Amino acid sequence: MTTNQDAPVIDREISLIFQGDWGQANLHRICGWLAQELGDRCPPGSRFGIWSGRGGADAVHAVLAHDVDAALLTPVAAAAGLPAGTGPLAVADAGRLRALGTLPQRDRLVTCVDASLGVSRMSELAELLPELRVATSPDDGVNLIGAAAHRQLEAIGVSAARLDEAGGGFVYSERPFPAIAAFRDGTANVLIHEAIMTPAWQRVTERKEVTYLDVDPAVTEAFARWHWPTATVPAGYLPGLAHDLTALEFSDFLLVCREDLPDDIAALIAWCLVCTRQALEVQYRHLPADRSPVTYPLDPRAIATAPIPLHPAAEETYSALGDGADASGALMWV
Repeated sequence: MTTNQDAPVIDREISLIFQGDWGQANLHRICGWLAQELGDRCPPGSRFGIWSGRGGADAVHAVLAHDVDAALLTPVAAAAGLPAGTGPLAVADAGRLRALGTLPQRDRLVTCVDASLGVSRMSELAELLPELRVATSPDDGVNLIGAAAHRQLEAIGVSAARLDEAGGGFVYSERPFPAIAAFRDGTANVLIHEAIMTPAWQRVTERKEVTYLDVDPAVTEAFARWHWPTATVPAGYLPGLAHDLTALEFSDFLLVCREDLPDDIAALIAWCLVCTRQALEVQYRHLPADRSPVTYPLDPRAIATAPIPLHPAAEETYSALGDGADASGALMWV
């Protein structure tokens, strides 16, 4: 592969399989963007596939099992414990994983309750177990929303077993929008979910008053053991949010591969992530930047970061591009 940042190519036919999301969300869109940009720089006959996935632990498992070559997962915070062998993505052979880059996306895992419950602190939920109907995702070993939501609840004494024994329960959905709708419509009175930039979250107060709950200190401590931080949702960002809210960090999309991904492919993917980024950005510019599920303009320095080691060829590419990857990307979109 040439190292000229203006026109990198691979001079042999390649076959590459990405894994994204269910098919209609952001991870699939990113895979489609990369497949086309790589295809433009590989010989005819090269093939690129995109497998549907769930954007969680299945990404790690598929890559390590050689089912796919590269896969996207979210949030990046879930992978922070991988080097130490902790967290929801911990697997025995995680040392074979490498990162190709990170697509910045600002999100939080927010806990919102029906104001009629009369709680103002997360820990108070443990006193209302029979009344609770929690809308979130299942903790099934794959879904990282469900893994985080259940760990948060367990930290304040609301385990799934205790909730069930007390007569409370969960309203589960794989994706955020059915859970948000269940809370808005009254099927659930507690909502723990992400995708807070979407219009669905702006409708949670349509039929009732709500209370947003800051992360409890016990939750912060539990997630610190996973190297998973908290972050802020600014006042006014969500309807009825009158104060800066502390919530679990749930940002960014991480693109992972194995250590044996050929260097020229890893380098070309890294080049495309930075130098063709406007081709992805343009698909989101109809949205305000702070309401976009991909945070634009994409920052090359953020793309070149990861909580696990970068593939050496990707790291070398980012270093070689340096300041040549200007903040707008205008020079690089070819």
